[in-house]
Amino acid sequence: MARDYARGGRSGARRKPQAASRTPAQPRANPWRWYGAGVATGVFLSLLLYLGTLPAGIDPGAGTGTTAATTEKTPPKPRFDFYTVLPEQRIDVDVEPAQVATPRTEPSPQGETYLLQAGSFRQREDADRRRAELLLLGLEPRVEEASGEHGRFFRVYLGPFKTHAEMSRARGLTAAQNIDTLLMKRDSP
Repeated sequence: MARDYARGGRSGARRKPQAASRTPAQPRANPWRWYGAGVATGVFLSLLLYLGTLPAGIDPGAGTGTTAATTEKTPPKPRFDFYTVLPEQRIDVDVEPAQVATPRTEPSPQGETYLLQAGSFRQREDADRRRAELLLLGLEPRVEEASGEHGRFFRVYLGPFKTHAEMSRARGLTAAQNIDTLLMKRDSP
């Protein structure tokens, strides 16, 4: 097999296309150009539709006729008669003043004392911890041991209180620290 080496070397080399056989390339359409044209057309048609729905304008050549029409269209100003009517009116009502309750600062009746139970615990350590919290609030708690059918409990009490105001103050302090209390009434020994 003979090879022709005169043409530039290898027989498998690519050849350059000849200029005479080349057709002029048409510019390719850009998709963004079509998109922009569609948006612009839509905006223009929307503007025309909006302008078509506007009411017809007033003829600028009418002149003096427009001032008479605008004065007739303005609503009348509201009248406020209550400024003059109300001071002239008078209402007679026969009402006796209410009795104001006196605050409960008097001591509780004989034979009754009020206590606040600040907790009931199975372990002595838990009751002592609650007692320490109440001591930090400036209160005077005490721990009592009680035995029942469910076992032994350690209850933390505040009081006895001499007045209702003292009991309310102690209950407010415990409520501010998220300590629930139970109001108990006991007979004095």
